[in-house]
Amino acid sequence: MDKNELIRILEDWNFWKKELSSGTPREQYLALLTKMLAQKQVLVVMGPRRSGKSFLLRQLAKQICASGIRPEQILMVNFEDPRFNQLNTQLLDQIYETVLEFFPSTGERYIFLDEVQEIPQWEKWVNTMQELNKAQLIVSGSNAKLLSQELSTLLTGRHLDITIFPLSFREFLVFNGLHIQSEVDIVHHKISILALLRTYIIRGSFPKVVLTPTQEEQQPLLLTYFDDSIHKDIIKRYRIRKGEKLKALAKFYFSNISSLITFNSCGKFLDIAPETVEKFSSYLEQSYLVFFLKRFSFTLKEQEKSPRKVYAVDTGLAQTIGFRVSENWGKMMENIVFLELQRMVVKDSRYELYYWKNARHEEVDFVVKHNTVVEQLIQVCADMRNSKTRKREVGGLLKAMDELRVQSGLIITEDEEGEEIIEDKKIVSIPLYRWLLTEEQS
Repeated sequence: MDKNELIRILEDWNFWKKELSSGTPREQYLALLTKMLAQKQVLVVMGPRRSGKSFLLRQLAKQICASGIRPEQILMVNFEDPRFNQLNTQLLDQIYETVLEFFPSTGERYIFLDEVQEIPQWEKWVNTMQELNKAQLIVSGSNAKLLSQELSTLLTGRHLDITIFPLSFREFLVFNGLHIQSEVDIVHHKISILALLRTYIIRGSFPKVVLTPTQEEQQPLLLTYFDDSIHKDIIKRYRIRKGEKLKALAKFYFSNISSLITFNSCGKFLDIAPETVEKFSSYLEQSYLVFFLKRFSFTLKEQEKSPRKVYAVDTGLAQTIGFRVSENWGKMMENIVFLELQRMVVKDSRYELYYWKNARHEEVDFVVKHNTVVEQLIQVCADMRNSKTRKREVGGLLKAMDELRVQSGLIITEDEEGEEIIEDKKIVSIPLYRWLLTEEQS
């Protein structure tokens, strides 16, 4: 490419000559990235499309500038810009050399490569830059397997990973102008919090969707996110010929969030070979569209053979793509709880997450394991007023508590709060809004 044209493109993505919008700061992620940056390793920012990675990188770059680094020492490149006509490592070389020519400043340099998976063999270029200590590298992408596999081969022990999700409930409140700092705030703003929680569950938490005022405008955004993830991250990358089958499977999963599935049963329902269902499912998970939760078992074989529970990366996306998802409010709530627990797991790899089920089909929605110890058992139930429902939810918890030697269990409800002692075991009930705010704070 012509150097002048290249600089003109790059000027649109950098703070060199103008201030760029960086959106609402996501303080927790920003603090973690700042801490990681000090370790002088390659930073890898992963997560679903439109979860806010690009704006977070821009917030980090802005913060680096505020620390005294000149804007010319920071280079940001977004490889989804269609003006880059050839995506290869030669383009990376040309960008770097051109920037050095136009801005020959001394001092430490920072290079942000956004959606870097679009560049074949990008990891070799990043590895070379890291080994030669030419710059601090921060890369982002929307495919977990590609980024982790490619970097682990060349940068073992020399890169740090962070996974970005759509907004947590606390972040969602901030984006809606509500800052909750204390228990007093929770009590004072309870009515607003409950109204926003309903919106959070139904419409989801992708940042741009949250900032879009009406549901009529939000749905086309979500449809675009789905199509981009399916076509750019899966069909194009893996050269899939059965694109409609892949879409049908994704829609099936979005229609059955918080439900048990097997690849065989999905294959029969959709007329797809089980091996293809398994392969497509792994692609959907690597692209962060869905997650699969395994059954808790002390044997690996039983874990792998048992059905898995499927969850969506965003309940608004499931509501838009799936079929009548909102009719089961309890499953929507359970998906929200899963996502909050998953945030915890990706922040601390010592945590593991499972569901529990015994031979009598008694179930517990979530088993939270920390190192070798089962730390928490969690049920999610929207309405506990029905005696049959209460008996089922509490009974499953008690059986799992006996088997796993846990002394207390948690039930997350829509509005019930309290404690009771049953068979010398403590059962705690807590409303979803309160759990979300206290869980993230802890």
